[in-house]
Amino acid sequence: MAASTELLWALVGLFLTINGTFLEAQITNPPWYWSLSGIETYPLGVTYQVGAVLLTGCLGGRNAALISQIAYLGLGLFGYPIISVFAQGGGLDYLTEPTFGYLLGFIPAAWVCGYLAFKLPTRLELLALSCLAGLLTIHSTGLLYLVLGHLLQWGKDLAALSLPEAILNYSLVPLPGQLIITCAVAILAFFAALSDALLGCWG
Repeated sequence: MAASTELLWALVGLFLTINGTFLEAQITNPPWYWSLSGIETYPLGVTYQVGAVLLTGCLGGRNAALISQIAYLGLGLFGYPIISVFAQGGGLDYLTEPTFGYLLGFIPAAWVCGYLAFKLPTRLELLALSCLAGLLTIHSTGLLYLVLGHLLQWGKDLAALSLPEAILNYSLVPLPGQLIITCAVAILAFFAALSDALLGCWG
């Protein structure tokens, strides 16, 4: 992938991640109920933030995804209060937030997802595996950060909850919603890649 294309995807990934931070993910009722009760939406309890990270990796590749997430964390830590890109503000104080480890996990997750997605010819199962590996990387980094935060007593927010409570709140509770988003990203990326291939053939 050309450097200019990677830079464009990095900017797109940054834009998607910032906006995904503040958009609550929702799912609709099954289509066969639409004629009876109309289209109803139900919140998943998470935002589209993780989905943006994974989608950038699947479509833009490892370098673009990596750059986008480094830029995202840089803006969040050093751009605040001029620009607020984290859910609860930003600044260096965010390093003691219990969720910061998950944000930190965006960087390796973006690279892992992008690397695996382009490892072999595009297939839906490969994209799904890439997204799941990225999601696992986010949670692994987040859990490690929680454990270290409790051991080293990083700030009052990390010390406020017991470690089991923190794991429940920040990993287990959002995981089902994030898995749904992960599946949706894999499908979206597959059809986007398929469309791009078809357009390339017709062009």
